Amino acid sequence: MGGAIPKQFLALGKEPLVVHSLRVLQASPVINEIVLAVPQADLDYCLTDLTVRFGFSKITKVVAGGKERQDSVRHALEHVSEETEIVVVHDAVRPFLTEGMVAEVVEAARRAGGAIMALPMRDTVKQVGAERRIERTVDRQSLWLAQTPQAFRRDQLLAAHRKAYAEKVQATDDAFVFEWAGHPVVVVEGSGENIKMTSPEDMIIGEAILVSRKG
Repeated sequence: MGGAIPKQFLALGKEPLVVHSLRVLQASPVINEIVLAVPQADLDYCLTDLTVRFGFSKITKVVAGGKERQDSVRHALEHVSEETEIVVVHDAVRPFLTEGMVAEVVEAARRAGGAIMALPMRDTVKQVGAERRIERTVDRQSLWLAQTPQAFRRDQLLAAHRKAYAEKVQATDDAFVFEWAGHPVVVVEGSGENIKMTSPEDMIIGEAILVSRKG
């Protein structure tokens, strides 16, 4: 976003972005506990303000994240209860999560071991080389855009993350780590509203989605 405030704490509909997802996870009957991975500087804020002020009783731990997203997930996984069978990973800056999404991805992970929300690619995809010259048009029929929530068997995901860390394997999402470790991952079709807030323009779109949902 280019601002001083971490984007997960920017206001959307007068509430921090992360609150919208947390409210859904708090209400979901398939979620038993929530572990937040946050910047070191925001630990106290999340412990005393977010958790208490908004009544998120399912938040059991708030842990310091890492340099990369992958590090933050690994840190959080180390604090998930060992009796947990399925763990759900969700980006704090995807505020339009729904209880239906959570239930679907968890059920799919119970069957397959790993599952993600994703959207089939609808635009034409070009592979571009030097000087931005198009090299080929990619067949989009088998291409999907990954989203979160993503759900996995906890023990397998934790072992995969530990192995990736030891072998210095970098990934942009947890499904990559899970796949790399040799486990299957299936796709559950997501929603076009499940956008990731990465730019000021996304915040404008987010406000419109919020108004539409309330309406």
